[in-house]
Amino acid sequence: MQQRQLGKTGLNVSIIAFGGIVVTDAEPADASRSVAEAVDRGVNYFDVAPSYGDAEIKLGPALEPYRNQVHLACKTGKRDKAGAAAELRQSLKHLRTDHFDVYQLHALSKMEELEQVLGPDGALEAFLEARDAGLIRHIGFSAHSSEVAVEAIKRFDFDTVLFPINYVLYHEANFGPAVVEAAQQKNMGRLALKAMARTHWAQGEEKTAKKCWYKPIEDPHEAALALRFTLSEPIAIAIPPGEAKFFRMALDIAEKFEPLTDAERRELEQSAGGVEPIFKLAA
Repeated sequence: MQQRQLGKTGLNVSIIAFGGIVVTDAEPADASRSVAEAVDRGVNYFDVAPSYGDAEIKLGPALEPYRNQVHLACKTGKRDKAGAAAELRQSLKHLRTDHFDVYQLHALSKMEELEQVLGPDGALEAFLEARDAGLIRHIGFSAHSSEVAVEAIKRFDFDTVLFPINYVLYHEANFGPAVVEAAQQKNMGRLALKAMARTHWAQGEEKTAKKCWYKPIEDPHEAALALRFTLSEPIAIAIPPGEAKFFRMALDIAEKFEPLTDAERRELEQSAGGVEPIFKLAA
């Protein structure tokens, strides 16, 4: 699988990452098989969080035989120093590792949260102390708000940003380009969420992908175009949906990745027309 450099971290990473939700609620043997398959197919970046059910507990033993071959990223949803430090220690224990290659503030969504994490006794203080102690190597954040993400990039020299980069969001909401541009200017590593998302589930619609709060793209042709759209943008990694079938679909697409042609871009733009985006810019 193709690798790219993750911004100023200098890490060489596979263009597809293993999202920990894939092993949420999995039997231990199934989790081990999923991780082994991913590593065998060239995946060297794994991302997880305490909020993903039992994913950390399942991923730790499964990943342990390969830990020195891969980059491991984790997150905390805690906004205060003490809470973030405690959650970091717990995650290290669950994942059977002595450090994280990337540790991230998880899902920043409000300016008030950003103020708290960057302020006195905020979570960032715990990150900096952990980095000095060798518990984490690089500091990043994830967000679903363009405004908060751009402001975070301005306010601190983060190493990475994890953000939705998706063809419907780009064409129907202009959601994503400002974050990518701001991150590029600071040579931050750029990781993409929601590449294979289409829209919201309709009210009353049966959710055929139980681990996706959004409606993923089921059609293989459109899914391939959508993922290739994201990978054709200036990002290093795409993290597929948490359903195992979509992860394997992403692996198949990525192993034969070629940038989108102009004709394919026009096809996607037409496909996005009138689709309700799952995120929008603030009014």
